[in-house]
This record gives sequence, C-alpha cells and structure tokens, in this order.
Amino acid sequence: MNFWPGPPDVTGTVAAGRARRPMLLLVEDDRGDALLVRELVADAAPDAELTWVRSVAQACEYLAADTPDCVLLDLHLPDARGLEALQRIRAVKDAVAVVVLTGLDQEQVGSDAMSAGAQDYLVKGRVEPELFGRAVRYAIQRKQAEQVAIERQARVRENARLERGLLPTPLFRGEPGVEVVSRYRPGRAHALLGGDFYDVVQDADGAVHAVIGDVSGHGPDEAATGVALRLAWRTLVLSGISGQRQLRILEDVLLAERTGRHTFATVTTLVLRPRTRTVRVQRAGHPGLLLRSETEVRWLEAPGGPALGFLPGKAEWPTHELTVPPGTGLVLFTDGLYEGHIGAGDDRLGEAGLLALAREVPAREPADFLDEIIARAEALAEQRGGLADDIAVLYLRWTRDTRSEDLR
Repeated sequence: MNFWPGPPDVTGTVAAGRARRPMLLLVEDDRGDALLVRELVADAAPDAELTWVRSVAQACEYLAADTPDCVLLDLHLPDARGLEALQRIRAVKDAVAVVVLTGLDQEQVGSDAMSAGAQDYLVKGRVEPELFGRAVRYAIQRKQAEQVAIERQARVRENARLERGLLPTPLFRGEPGVEVVSRYRPGRAHALLGGDFYDVVQDADGAVHAVIGDVSGHGPDEAATGVALRLAWRTLVLSGISGQRQLRILEDVLLAERTGRHTFATVTTLVLRPRTRTVRVQRAGHPGLLLRSETEVRWLEAPGGPALGFLPGKAEWPTHELTVPPGTGLVLFTDGLYEGHIGAGDDRLGEAGLLALAREVPAREPADFLDEIIARAEALAEQRGGLADDIAVLYLRWTRDTRSEDLR
C-alpha cells in the first residue's frame, strides 16, 4: 500500500506484476481501518496497487493528477462528513467508480450514497475478501458501463443536431404552390449520418428553390460539411443569389470546410415557378431525376457539369428549363437509392433498375410512393446486408393549377 504522501513505515506495494495493474485509492483517516483494507486487497486482489490518503483534500489532489480504477471512500473524514465527501470526489473526477465504506450502524448512509452516485457500499467489519473483491470489480464494471451509456447518449444528441442541420423544415413565406415530401434513411454500414442533404426555400417573389446533395464519404466530418453546404445554400437563396454564381460560392464553401483534399459534393438545384409551372434545373455531378405523372415515370438527365470540388474555379454548370404539367412530380434522390448490390453477385440496381422499379410502383400519393420505392430497393439489396449508403429523396409537385405570368 502506498501512502500519498506517506511515512516510510507504511509505504509499500501490494504486489508487483503487470504493466497495468488495477489502481485503488483508499480515502480513510483511521490507520487501523486502512491496514485492514490493505489486507482485504492483498487477499482479494493481489495484483492491485493500493494508494492511501487521509482526507478528501488529499484525494482531490491525487485525482487531479491521476485516475484510479476505484475509490474506496470513508464518509467520516476530518474535512468532510457524509455525502459531502462523495460529492467532492465526483466533482473532481466523476468517471471513477466509488465504493463507500460505512460503519456497522450506517447502512442507510451507504444506500443514500448509492443514490447520490456511488457504485456500491461495504460495511466495515462485515466484509470478507471474496465479497470485497466482487464489490470492487462490479463497481468498476458498472461505472464503465455507465460511461459507455453516457458517451452513447452524447453521440445520439450529436447525431440529432446533425440531423436537424441536414434535414430541415421547408421555409415557405406564404402559399408555396408546391407540395414537398422528403425521406432520409441512414445507411446500415455506419452509425453516424453521412453527407446527404436537402432543403426547400421560397423566395420573396414566390419561386420555390430546392436542393439535394451528397458529400463524398460517410461520418461526422462529411455530415458537418453537408450541414455547412445546406446552410450556405439557404443563405444564398434568401440573399437572391442563384444559378452559376450560387454553385461557385457553394464550391468555395466546400473547399473551405472539407477535411480532405479529395472530398467532393454532387448537387442538383431546382427553381420552381408555380405561376408558370416551369422548372429550372442545374446539376453538378449529381444523378438525374424522375418525372412521375399519373400515367408514366421517366428519367430526366438534364445537362450538367462536374461535382463541386473537381475543377475548382473552372467548372460550368448549364441551366436546363422545362415545363412540368399539373399532376407531375419531380423526384430527386442521392445515389444510395440505386447503388446497393442486388443478388449474390456484384450487380447493382443502377439507374436503369431504379427507373424500372419506379415504374412498377402503383400510382399513389407522394409519401406512399417514396416509402414503397425505398422498401423495394432495400428488399433487392437484402441478400447483401441491405443498402449501405445514406438515402435522401425529395418529391415535389404543384398543388394548384395557375398560369399567371411569373413576376421574376
């Protein structure tokens, strides 16, 4: 047992051995009780290293410099009484397991200590080596499980924040004239959201702007870059910037935010004018889209340019304009929807397969159509573990039949 700092007559190591031995910190002002604990440790955990301090102040100083596996804490100390000692220990290092040592008449205090954050309590004078060793081991395991749960909850909260950034609520200034339905499904192969993103914003003149994009790669860095691109796009739309200039600025944002030189982003932007039922499309390396009417589904591969980040400052992205009749929906998606392996070989669903699949889905409302097409793509890939990439899908269609002159 090491006394920290301690007189020479009680300094010593319980057992020499492994490079990483269990480390126990005993906080006890009574020398006799400390020597009894040393004997318990020697019998129950002979490979452990025990350090002894006599006050909470000394314990806090030790914990500020090192992290033991478990603190054995007496609750009656010269500088702290009862649960105050536990609170001070946890305030310095809450990640360490704590086993409280109580007197014969203080079992209720031990129960209260567990309610306040201790992992277990032991009654002095009633502890056998086997019980002592089991209590310490279980306390360490419970604390480790608690820390894992806390970290998992933190990741869930981080993912929720990323999700709110990637999957926004459409911003409409009034009656948009456009119905919007969206779906997002994280890939099975990774726990965090990827870089897929989308957004829909109505400008002051009534035109509805939409974007869908995909940052290469998966994980928190790509998700953060996707959030940055989406927020930048929304700001540009609200500032009245669209077309070629908008994509150039988005590329500048990508270059500033990406964590790797080879990270790129594919993007499709739309400007829908309900008054004339016209749609302007620009593609930067992104897949085509589906035009879905009550009688047919067809693939639209509008002219486009390279993905953002491929040719910084040099790329051009042509504009394609079309008239979309009433009842026809535009379906935008990221490549995770059709790049899953199907069957036992290396074949993928592909763009042609996705078009064929979409044509088989019965004519339904947009939400039903999206759910069905995703479910069918997932079922085809089930033999290979399901769709591994993120999927973002956006469905837009007119909500009213108007032909008045567009003000833009």
